[in-house]
Amino acid sequence: MTDDPTDRPPTVRQLRLVVEAEDYDAAVAFFRDALGLPEQAAYSGGDGARVVILDAGRATLEIANPAQRRLIDEVEVGRQVAPRIRVAFEVDDGRAVTDRLVAAGAREVAPPTVTPWQSLNARLDAPAGLHITVFEELRTLDERATLDGFGTDRDG
Repeated sequence: MTDDPTDRPPTVRQLRLVVEAEDYDAAVAFFRDALGLPEQAAYSGGDGARVVILDAGRATLEIANPAQRRLIDEVEVGRQVAPRIRVAFEVDDGRAVTDRLVAAGAREVAPPTVTPWQSLNARLDAPAGLHITVFEELRTLDERATLDGFGTDRDG
């Protein structure tokens, strides 16, 4: 048996991002109703405590060094705007979803832009103080793997 982490079974079953929203109803309306994240569960407690769990499909954790974060901002927006944490949602139609989210109250930071890694990315400031990207993949993962600079850390 090797000590290669890719040989081990996954121990994490779900990534859940927990966000405090001052305007809970507006945030739920935006993410559930406008973006279309299905409601999985909702709970309430004393003193008006409320939470909704929205299904965001498959989750990944993208870890970027500062130079990469700057590069992504430059490509997608043309200037540095992202805070340390940005939430990205893959969608089927980047332009239509961007328009729908702006109509639902998001502020467009940058319009849908084709990136060097062949996705259509838009930047928005959303309710609950979240800076988000909506992105549409324009090529498959296999097609993107042939692009310059695209690979894995294990590729060396």
